[in-house]
Amino acid sequence: MAKIKIVVVGAGYAGVFGTKFLSKKLKKNPDVEITLIDRHSYQTMMTELHEVAGGRVEPEAIQYDLQRLFCRRKNVKLVTDTVTSIDKENKVVYTQKGSYEFDYVIIGMGAEANDFGVPGVRQHGFSLWSMEDAILLREHIEQTVARAALEPDENIRREMLTFVVCGSGFTGIEMIGELVDLKKSIAKKNKISPDEISLKVVEALPTILNMLERYDADIAERYLVKKGVEILKSSPVVEVSEKEVRLQDGTKIPTRTLIWTAGVQANSDVKDFGMETAHANRLAANEFLQAVGFEDKGIYVVGDIVYYEEFENTPTPQIVQAAEGTAHYAAMNILADIHQTEKKAFKGNYQGYMVSVGSKFGVASLFDKIHLSGFLAIIMKHIINLKYFFDIRSGHYAFQYMMHEFFRVENERNVTRGHSSRNSNVLWSVPLRVFYGLVWLVEAGKKMIGNGEVLKPSTWFGEGSWFVGDSVFPWTWEYAKDAADAATGATEAVDAATAATDAVDGATEVAKFGLSYAFGEQPMVVIENSPAWFTKMMQFIMPNNDVAMFFQKFMVFFEIALALALIAGLFTWLSSATTIALVLTFCLSGMFYWVNIWFIPVAFALMNGSGRTLGLDKWVQPWIQRTLHKWWYGEVKSIYGQD
Repeated sequence: MAKIKIVVVGAGYAGVFGTKFLSKKLKKNPDVEITLIDRHSYQTMMTELHEVAGGRVEPEAIQYDLQRLFCRRKNVKLVTDTVTSIDKENKVVYTQKGSYEFDYVIIGMGAEANDFGVPGVRQHGFSLWSMEDAILLREHIEQTVARAALEPDENIRREMLTFVVCGSGFTGIEMIGELVDLKKSIAKKNKISPDEISLKVVEALPTILNMLERYDADIAERYLVKKGVEILKSSPVVEVSEKEVRLQDGTKIPTRTLIWTAGVQANSDVKDFGMETAHANRLAANEFLQAVGFEDKGIYVVGDIVYYEEFENTPTPQIVQAAEGTAHYAAMNILADIHQTEKKAFKGNYQGYMVSVGSKFGVASLFDKIHLSGFLAIIMKHIINLKYFFDIRSGHYAFQYMMHEFFRVENERNVTRGHSSRNSNVLWSVPLRVFYGLVWLVEAGKKMIGNGEVLKPSTWFGEGSWFVGDSVFPWTWEYAKDAADAATGATEAVDAATAATDAVDGATEVAKFGLSYAFGEQPMVVIENSPAWFTKMMQFIMPNNDVAMFFQKFMVFFEIALALALIAGLFTWLSSATTIALVLTFCLSGMFYWVNIWFIPVAFALMNGSGRTLGLDKWVQPWIQRTLHKWWYGEVKSIYGQD
């Protein structure tokens, strides 16, 4: 039987989402081959390009290597190439370096800036629709400010330090928000005043952020104005030159930097595909997302490139939710065709809109009912981004996203205002790590030595140690019950004596709360009586004294191993996390005092990579990461499909 060949063109949100879906649903079908073609070997998180352009994160923070995304998908072949044409009759996708036959093809090549024919935009403006755009703009901003700082002519200096964003959609407002955040740090770096940097937004319409409700858009506008951004509404740009932007009313804005985000159109390469186009060069599709005129050829169109009117005169919006939604429906309809079931008409599911205005402020509208702004809106945006990684099953990049957004950001440019991204020398935690390991070693040694002598190993493991007698764990097994019954009479006698002593002394000693030991005081346990659910769980795990003694002896050696690992700086993060779990278990068992609760915060402190300084983790951890990455992800390359 001939293989069913599915080709996906474009590794954006739609392409990756659709390929993942198809790969999962067809993983048990050996007669299906999926090929994903993109001109890059990675997916770009397009919604975060402004962060790279504004210098908040490095390019690799929003580049997701396709090999890492599809490493365990044996039915997916990756190809790094540029699609040049599609032979619809013979069902062949042609690229610069080869050709790929298909039974079904999903075209999701994304969008690019639309300059609407405004003179000078292409020559003198900067767009923000690719990684190349973001890096070019970032370098231009840094170099322009650096040159301006050394410019003696006040007019030229002002011209160089004026940054204009044309367009107030999501991309434009997010870009100006990044410049608001960048302003202080880049001024300090170049020894100029932040007040010298002028930020402007130019919008042809009388309002900004027109995809949001006015309530939310107005909040964003007030924030920008408060931050010193000048917003020029009802001001279409009619011409752009190297040193100025001219508006329709004749106003001239001297500037060396125009960032054009005023319009979007389908990738211009699709004009050569010979398919029906609609507004902004988007490819027309029917309700099943099949290319109009080629419904019988297995050609589907998704993402920013598709033009399908969900409602009258209202095409699918060019947002991530629509990209994922169209990819999902196109993939489902391909599956329906393969399985000869009924296709489903596309129906968008738009749960809300959100826009960040810098790293610390944003606005969001969810389900047409919930309105968020400021801190909560930014948190929601991070949650939505993390959900995307869950949707495409990429724990690696979810972790990397959190590291870049919360822990590796400079100049306090994150939602925690820098509190989570403070870098310090872990050298200073080495003494604490060694001391902490010694604490565990001493405690384990006491349990092993018992009443023996430290310098005489022959006396170890005897009386008083955890290796003889009954278990010290406070669970109610039969043997413990018998012992308790035998001791009842003695206990009653002790109680009587205690009562007599109380009458003489006037009081009995009671445990007192404290976080450090005070001489003469009885320390208080964290939990005096173990919770019933925990007791039952422990009794199930350790149903008798023999099993309990095994665990007890094992615990001693485990604590020694834990101690040595901490002292040597080996697997420090894991050792510290394990310590926290052990301490919590001891607390629940009624065997841990408040005066030792410092074990937990110290363990958290040592999870900062303390083993990589004067410890074995400096060599062991990188080796493990390299080995595991190669085993799990395979060989990461700059070009795929050239085997």
